[in-house]
Amino acid sequence: MLRYPDISPIAVNLGFMQIYWYSLMYLAGLLVGYLLLRHWIKTGKTSINIEQAEDAIIYTAMGLLIGGRLGYFLFYNPSIIISEPMHLLRLSSGGMSFHGAFLGIVLAAILFSRRYHVRMGEIVNIVAVAAPIGIFFGRIGNFINQELWGRASDVAWAMIFPLDPMHLPRHPSQIYEALGEGLLIFVIVFLYSRKQRPEWSTGALFVFLYGCIRFGLEFFREPDVQIGFEILGLTRGQLLCIPMAIIGLAIFIWAHKQHNHHLHRTSKH
Repeated sequence: MLRYPDISPIAVNLGFMQIYWYSLMYLAGLLVGYLLLRHWIKTGKTSINIEQAEDAIIYTAMGLLIGGRLGYFLFYNPSIIISEPMHLLRLSSGGMSFHGAFLGIVLAAILFSRRYHVRMGEIVNIVAVAAPIGIFFGRIGNFINQELWGRASDVAWAMIFPLDPMHLPRHPSQIYEALGEGLLIFVIVFLYSRKQRPEWSTGALFVFLYGCIRFGLEFFREPDVQIGFEILGLTRGQLLCIPMAIIGLAIFIWAHKQHNHHLHRTSKH
């Protein structure tokens, strides 16, 4: 059994202002995503230019923050929007939904695509490689914030979180998710994207992998106390992941069929 390391959620305390690790984790994810985008621009893997890349990060950040924050309260805690709407602005307190952030980033990508006339399929493939990095840092932020901890367990690496009122040894599910939803998906998607792939396919692969891996890892994660277990003993996160995985797989198959059809037509001419 392990005890939670004494990590303050505040990274820098300037007296008049505190900078939280949670916020820095999201900034780190956006920074790495921007550096990746610059690398793709230099190597000719995208039609986006440097000036557009800077705007792309702004669009992504807005979609991430607004979608993630609204998604958390709409999917997991809708009562707070009515009783305490200003809580939406307290980013340091945690409370971000991946599924909400995903929808927010999709909307941001659509707006970016229309403004700069970049094909949506190209944008989706780019975001898919950068997104797992952001997820990795975000889950580390969850761990530092002592939120979204795992279910009670007797495994040797079970951890006691000081903020847990029951003080039970639990799976450090935030670390599982950082490694699975973040690092593992990044490696798979990055290796897949190294070759020329059909538009939409890399993005679809990410969506499918996230839906499947998150569904499995939710079995180690404590469900939200205000929701608990739902249909068939599944969590809200698992129920949201089922259509996500199905849609991702369907788009992946469609993208490859479209690509093969295009190659077949081209070869005839």
